[in-house]
Amino acid sequence: MALKRGYCVHVFRDRGHGRKTMKIGVPKEIKTLEFRVGLTPAGVREVVHDGHEVFVETNAGIGIGMFDADYEKAGATVLPSAEEVFATADMIVKVKEPQPVECAMLREDQVLFTYLHLAADPEQTQALVDSGTTAIAYETVTADDGSLPLLTPMSEVAGRLSIQSGAFALQKANGGRGVLLGGVPGVKPGKVIIIGGGVSGSNAADMAIGLGAEVTILDRSLPRLREIDDIWGGRIHTVYSTKHAIDELVPEADLVVGAVLIAGAAAPKLVSAQNVKDMHTGAVLVDISIDQGGCFETSRPTTHAEPTYVVHDSVHYCVTNMPGAVPRTSTFALTNATLPFVKDLANLGWRDALRRDPHLANGLNVHAGHVNHEAVAHDLGYEYLSADDALKAA
Repeated sequence: MALKRGYCVHVFRDRGHGRKTMKIGVPKEIKTLEFRVGLTPAGVREVVHDGHEVFVETNAGIGIGMFDADYEKAGATVLPSAEEVFATADMIVKVKEPQPVECAMLREDQVLFTYLHLAADPEQTQALVDSGTTAIAYETVTADDGSLPLLTPMSEVAGRLSIQSGAFALQKANGGRGVLLGGVPGVKPGKVIIIGGGVSGSNAADMAIGLGAEVTILDRSLPRLREIDDIWGGRIHTVYSTKHAIDELVPEADLVVGAVLIAGAAAPKLVSAQNVKDMHTGAVLVDISIDQGGCFETSRPTTHAEPTYVVHDSVHYCVTNMPGAVPRTSTFALTNATLPFVKDLANLGWRDALRRDPHLANGLNVHAGHVNHEAVAHDLGYEYLSADDALKAA
């Protein structure tokens, strides 16, 4: 019988009682200074207990203090190379988007479960389309309340890091204005403007308020602004986000944090080059939205190796994998959220898992050469095939 394109040849091996075995691969992340890992030993133990096999690339967890022996004790098989992991696995579980060399190893009978952020990455999108693989993105999986449960933990980390990183960049030796965000008695605190009052923005506000900064949040949701006002008891200024408000507030800020998200789509450019030009010399901009293209006109992606650059005398911090700076915290936070979905994908197979859970189905971005997320297809000019239609054909 001919196999349909995208059929996972290896996935279903009977392990008794009608349940099937999946081979799960965990390669070492290769993005610059990325130390997170897709599964912890605790997660490995969970899926092995369910009867599956896990293959981990050697030293995949060393950046978070988890060694090959820890994975082997949990039941994983450690393999010496990424090539062997990709060749062996039915499903690849990662953290960051696959790099070109990894895309080249993906197969059409394979599932990829990781962050993708395709709307800002046409090259990766094309590589995944060409591979024929089934790519499920953490960042577009949804929940009943409309939230993004697999994006939330990293948004929390990125929001908190944005203030730490911004405060460091504000130091004169680092090219900044020389402002202490919390000030001291007799000296005014620094001004922090946060554009976006969602998960990242509210976590940034938590840190900024904790440091004693003067904080303003801009958002277009009046209910959210009311909620923010209630949470912080009026200690944060809330402003309805308009172009006029941005033109007025950004030039006076010491630190601007961009925390804007349109699920699956490219971020809108809300801060113009002129806004940046009008800022104080040495002011700092941190663009959390950079993994979706950035919300500042002057943003461009950077890495932890060279995190900042200067445009119009303002320091820009635009690291695309901000949570990678604290990989141990980030890995545990992320895998706490992803593990139940990994187990469902392994226990049910990707087709049945997505058919049973429409929120997980929203994570389907690419399958069998088609783009299955509407915002990605719209932004990058692909024909859109819905997840429902893809599952009917699978």
